[in-house]
Amino acid sequence: MRVAIVINTSWNIWNFRRSLVQALQAAGHEVVAIAPPDAYSERLETELGCRYVPILMENKGTNPVKDAQLTRRFYGIYRRERPDVVLHYTIKPNIYGALAARLAGIPSVNNVSGLGTVFLVPNFVSKVALQLYRYAFRFPRKVFFQNGDDRALFLQHQLVRANITDVLPGSGVDTKRFVPATEFTRQQPFVFLMIARVLYEKGVEEYFEAARLVREAVPGTRVQLLGGVDESGGVGVKRVVFEQWLTAGNIEYLGTTDDVAAYIRKADCVVLPSYREGTPKTLLEAAAMGKPIVTTNVPGCRETVEDGLNGLLCQVRNAPDLADKMLQILHLPDTELEAMGRAGRQLAETKFDEQIVLDKYLAEVASVQTKRR
Repeated sequence: MRVAIVINTSWNIWNFRRSLVQALQAAGHEVVAIAPPDAYSERLETELGCRYVPILMENKGTNPVKDAQLTRRFYGIYRRERPDVVLHYTIKPNIYGALAARLAGIPSVNNVSGLGTVFLVPNFVSKVALQLYRYAFRFPRKVFFQNGDDRALFLQHQLVRANITDVLPGSGVDTKRFVPATEFTRQQPFVFLMIARVLYEKGVEEYFEAARLVREAVPGTRVQLLGGVDESGGVGVKRVVFEQWLTAGNIEYLGTTDDVAAYIRKADCVVLPSYREGTPKTLLEAAAMGKPIVTTNVPGCRETVEDGLNGLLCQVRNAPDLADKMLQILHLPDTELEAMGRAGRQLAETKFDEQIVLDKYLAEVASVQTKRR
């Protein structure tokens, strides 16, 4: 069968859906990657073996005229490429791609990988988004959620029928690729690492303030940030503001990388003070590599931590509490720090292994194939 994977960036397919592409191909399916062009688009073809189809998409915009045109673009591509099933990810493909797939008579499977600002900031735009979800989500054959809280919220707002929903353990993690070091090592000085785009909703402002407090308490502690600056849509930290924050000297900014594991390996603890997530893949990777986690007690993030066992949960939008939890981890003796890492690895293996996610997708695609015969 021909399976289309549709996401808001080619980078997203490369970083988060690569294993799914490979699993679909191994099962004998042809994969068509549909996403806006970026530096990773060519790699989808040359290194993953997909057929790449570009689409213009303004990811953060809310202009209804432009969004209607996006539905038309999706429809045109679906009619031309004729996939047997379409797998949608991220808000605009989930909404406008699902509408286009319905118009084109193609079954679709949606994945709610995070709610973003639509549910974080109640306003006119969020009300419109809820109505769009309610209409568009009548059409997919399956809607996957990455945590139970998000599913419950959609059911509470009557945005989707319960009988077509299922919950995945996030995007899962490749436990064969992300593995702990053969021997436990504590960095000197201690290293905290946050991996996220520089967005307010990721808790980056709180992380900077917590870094100042931690370094005041334990001078020399290294606090790192890995991730791209994203000023689009008015939700990212402006570069000029970000550079001002950096001048305080409390954060080491690492830029971006294709090898996240190399940075996790050199950290003692991975931190994500996000306001809400689907299930953060970086935290799953940290757990799989045996690193303690500090993250917020919010949907998506709290799924990755059993508080006190493989990490600590902190209050959302609360830099002093975040700093307090980071210091608690820092002050742990080696034996307890190592034990937290082992507990995280076990959680990754039993609850978050990506094979759980792949098996559910392969079963859904196989169900479509059986129905078409």
